[in-house]
This record gives sequence, structure tokens and C-alpha cells, in this order.
Amino acid sequence: MNPIVHAELSWLVTQRLEARRDRVLVVCAGLAPDLDGLTILGGGELYARYHHLIFHGYVGALVTAGVCVALARQRLQVGLLALLAFHLHLLCDLAGSGPGWPIWYFWPTSLREWFWDGQWDLASWQNSVIGLAATLVCLACALRYRRTAVELLSTRWDAEVVRTLRARFLGEGRPESPPSP
Repeated sequence: MNPIVHAELSWLVTQRLEARRDRVLVVCAGLAPDLDGLTILGGGELYARYHHLIFHGYVGALVTAGVCVALARQRLQVGLLALLAFHLHLLCDLAGSGPGWPIWYFWPTSLREWFWDGQWDLASWQNSVIGLAATLVCLACALRYRRTAVELLSTRWDAEVVRTLRARFLGEGRPESPPSP
């Protein structure tokens, strides 16, 4: 799955958190497994060898959750949601990163591969549908929570998106029309 969808799905699990900072931390946890994707900077061979190995396992999950807990306001909730978002990323990668691309969850203590025979390609219709659904649900959060995943980039932009969506779908901010005779 692509990083935008990983971020959206991670953001969706944060909606009970009060502080934007805590929501951002959980989203970072949901993106953290792909830190091993930085091996692309060393070339395609390093990437093919180490992506899904170095940080796509329990060590990465524990390090990520520990950092999130240390920086969070709602420590317990953020720690648990960070673990959830991290593992949701792994589940999505197992399903939709392409056939024959395993995860070595127990690395460095074991090189046992985890994979699923039904894996679909990264550019599959399944990933497209999941991505579209995640985006629509993130936008729908404007109606209930008065925020969208745009808050990850800018609170000012998010306020505009929320204002626009609430005006369009809830009629907020529109001048009232005069009563009909």
C-alpha cells in the first residue's frame, strides 16, 4: 500500500485522542515500518534486500511505540494505538505490497518469512478501493469530529476543508433563506 493510505488508515484509528500531537504520533507510528524503505538511497539491490526486513517487525514496533509513549500526552492510549497502527501497516503490506514480498516479523532473532498466498499487486484495484474508501472516511470525519487528515499538514488548511464540507453537507455557515409565502 502507498504511504498516503497508510497515513489515512493510521489517522482514522486516532479519533478518540484529544490532542492533535497525539494523533500525529500515532500516524508516524503507522508510517514507521517504511523507514527501512530508505535503503532505496543505497540502490535497488539494498532496497530489495532490506525493505520489509529491518523495521517491519517486533523490534520496529517496540521502538516506535516507546518513542510515541515518551512524546505523548495520553501515553497509554497513544502507546496502544501506535502498536495498532504499526501492525495495521504490516497487515496492509502483507495483503497489498505484491506477490512474493514477505515480512520478516521476528528479525533479527529469526529469518522466518511471513507472507500470504493471496497478496495482490501494489497497483491493484483492491488497493485503489481501500485508498478511496480511506480518503472518503477521513473527509467524513469533518462532519462528526470537525477535523480531517489534512490536520497532519496544516490546522489552517484543515479548518477550511472542515468548513467547506460542513457547509456542503450540513448547511452550516449558509445564510438562511427567507420563508416561503
